[in-house]
Amino acid sequence: MKRILLFACSLFFCLSVYTAQAQVNDPGQVAKDAASNHANSDMDNAADQGMNKAEQGIGNLFKKKKKDKKSASESAEKSTAPAADNNSRNPSGTQVPPIKTYQNYDFVAGDKIIFDDDFTADQDGEFPAHWGLNKGQAVVNKQQGFSAFTLTDGNYVEVYPKMTEKSYLGNEFTLEYDVYFETGGYGVYLSLHLPDGQNNQDGLLGVTNSEANYYSDQAGVSLQAPFPDALAGDKYENKWHHVAIGYKNKQIKIYVDQYRVLVIPDCKMDFGSLTFVGVASQEAPIIFKNVKIAQGGSQNMIGNILTNGKFVTHGITFDIDKSVIKPESMGVLNQVAKFLKENSAVNMEIDGHTDNSGAAAHNLTLSQQRADAVKAQLVSMGIDASRLSTKGFGDTKPIGDNGSPEGKANNRRVEFVKK
Repeated sequence: MKRILLFACSLFFCLSVYTAQAQVNDPGQVAKDAASNHANSDMDNAADQGMNKAEQGIGNLFKKKKKDKKSASESAEKSTAPAADNNSRNPSGTQVPPIKTYQNYDFVAGDKIIFDDDFTADQDGEFPAHWGLNKGQAVVNKQQGFSAFTLTDGNYVEVYPKMTEKSYLGNEFTLEYDVYFETGGYGVYLSLHLPDGQNNQDGLLGVTNSEANYYSDQAGVSLQAPFPDALAGDKYENKWHHVAIGYKNKQIKIYVDQYRVLVIPDCKMDFGSLTFVGVASQEAPIIFKNVKIAQGGSQNMIGNILTNGKFVTHGITFDIDKSVIKPESMGVLNQVAKFLKENSAVNMEIDGHTDNSGAAAHNLTLSQQRADAVKAQLVSMGIDASRLSTKGFGDTKPIGDNGSPEGKANNRRVEFVKK
């Protein structure tokens, strides 16, 4: 009886807050408040009809504020980040930033990949095999020529990566995904859940078309930062973008394309798991692909090279079955170039490795081409070519189980070996 009374009071409070917020012209703030109040039910499969009605009200607020969203993004404050050069295009024709604009990028992916899904193994129109659904509707669909997870119905829609452990993130982790933001959408939000043994209140981290934000009611933290003008609003919409998030000892950094858009110095919380959440519809779906979660994220490159004689990274990535370096690889390459410039006596062998997809001979050639591409990029950054050699090993030296997506992802790697 006491629990019912407490829930009724909480529900009355939530509805009162949502009614008051109907006058606010910032739908991103509504998202943060709505999801925060909803956090306790994220992992609760026993949520009753009363709470569902409250969630319906949240969705109506989003719909009511659709027209305000674009004007809000257009009036976002200017950022000090450098302007983007968006002239290059991917094969589908969608604009992506060229690699040269990532010259100040410093994101480095985690040491060990624990989840990796590009949705290419899932049938179009079906729910992906490696994900779970709490609420709403979602399927894999082709979007701009790519297989992508498309969340089409829900207030909130909630999907999560299937993991063998309930608490899997740890004190350091990174998350990366590509997002396609359709005009009229509300962005991707992440519900970050506390580790096992603590209550279910969590942090809410969002990336819209105009800002990145983080909110935690329990920790009393609410931070947001507008995108730079070159990225915000209609410049962001109807294009693919790469989002990278790094967490280390309660500090969170959020990157969108080549920009570091928000730093939370102390979120005051540790996290064990995450859920992708948001408001989605057929007209304004949430679309993302290439989801990668990795443990670690403070790779001590100098220490590894000087102590172990090599540095292993999964942060240098390529287009599928190609040797074209993705721009987001520049976080690692910038560090390697800096190290080599500061240690002029050190020479390096660049080793390329693949998973076992495809024929062994093809993988051997591909790994060599990728190692050569890394060398060429470092030379273009001012490193003398005579200090660098390359070697491709194909799939002959796996460090993970090729029977799992995560194992394959760990096997796809680049190693820098001191000579």
